[in-house]
Amino acid sequence: MQESNAWPVQTGQNTAAPGDGTVEHATHANAIAAAALIRRIESVPFSRWHTKARLIIGSATFLDGFDALSLAFVLPVLIGMWHIRPLQIGFLIGASYVGQLIGALFFGWLAERRGRIKSAAIAITIMSVMSLGCALCGNFSALLACRFVQGVGVGGEMPVAATYISELSNAHGRGKYFLLYEMIFPVGLMATGQLGAWLVPAVGWKIMFWIGAVPGLMVALLVMRLPESPRWLIGKGRFDEAEAVVRQMEASTARRIPPSVHLGDRNLSSAVTARRGWREVLSPLYRSRTLIVWILWASAFFIANSLNNWLPTLYRTVYHLPLQSALRAASLTNIAQVALLLVCAFCIDRVGRRNWTVAAFCLGCVMLTGLSLSGAHNVWSVLVLGTASYGLIGSIAAVLYLYTPEVYPTRMRATSTGLATSWLRLASAVGPSLVGLLVREVSTASVFLMFAGVALVGGLAATRMIETRERSLEEIAP
Repeated sequence: MQESNAWPVQTGQNTAAPGDGTVEHATHANAIAAAALIRRIESVPFSRWHTKARLIIGSATFLDGFDALSLAFVLPVLIGMWHIRPLQIGFLIGASYVGQLIGALFFGWLAERRGRIKSAAIAITIMSVMSLGCALCGNFSALLACRFVQGVGVGGEMPVAATYISELSNAHGRGKYFLLYEMIFPVGLMATGQLGAWLVPAVGWKIMFWIGAVPGLMVALLVMRLPESPRWLIGKGRFDEAEAVVRQMEASTARRIPPSVHLGDRNLSSAVTARRGWREVLSPLYRSRTLIVWILWASAFFIANSLNNWLPTLYRTVYHLPLQSALRAASLTNIAQVALLLVCAFCIDRVGRRNWTVAAFCLGCVMLTGLSLSGAHNVWSVLVLGTASYGLIGSIAAVLYLYTPEVYPTRMRATSTGLATSWLRLASAVGPSLVGLLVREVSTASVFLMFAGVALVGGLAATRMIETRERSLEEIAP
């Protein structure tokens, strides 16, 4: 039975003049309109409409993962060709993450003001054009500059995409459907590993950047054709446009589910009237959530991205594997991540975000400690324990893309997610540089001990997460 007509919808903008006695009435009418539309969004189950949006945005996320990791699989070639030193490797990896930091902050801000779709499309275009630039580079300095600018696009796409997909979802099964979408990113990493291990020795290093360039421009055009987030339109008071998008959602399926919105119209009015800016992330209501989220992002990605970017080089230079064997060994980490994330997707709405994150950090800490104390000089120990610990920590990374947009309201969801992911960029810039320093000055074992300590910090922070499963976004973050 259709429920969409059961709720009144007030369209148009609030045009009441200050002091004319109608402002409060207009605000209340907007709150009623917002509540009606949110309930209708929550009542539409996953359908082909959602599938189309996830596939297109997912294609961008796939390329994001591919572009982010492509450097790791060309470095073993460039080290010999351009005589790159270990500290320079760290700088080259870190430059991309500095760019990603800037992109996450800027595009999070832009997405709140201009919309999720326009912001994502611009970020994807930058990412793809600069992949072409990387392919045309002929020296270390040029590649360093291109990877920095490309990082701006890579960093901007992911938080905006995660925000958009989260805002299309309802409370029931949001964790599973979001993580099935989020699997596209590690699939992109996995594809990078497999293609890198096969194509780089056969064709040359530039092929990795060509693969990321042309498809990305095509995906940017497809993203521009997607409808804007209805929750963002509601938050801007653009009810006519939100109504049109919600009607598309409803037309895609005749099924309905009971909406899980437990907030009244008065509470929902904040979604329309509140304009507090990014500083609200540190307000008394959200301060604790924010600090915990920032620690989780920094901890998970300090480990995951350092391992991801350094393992091919470690296998080649420390453990002296042949080039193709080193690349194939490194690619196993992404296969492990995809396998664990698939398990996570079907468990997350039963186990919960907090329990999964705590368990994964703790198990990863144990494996990394064992690797440091007994197996860092054995390539097989690194292959088994390093791969498994990366898979666990990598699953946390995906859960954080689910969890972070859930704990903030629509009015600052993209900004907050961008700020949170900026900590992953900082950690990812510092981590690889520290790995290079420790490998050169201390030992490989010290690298894994450092990772174990960071995992312990992440596990302790995860115990303070709030549980969000089976709750509507408006209920979690008014």
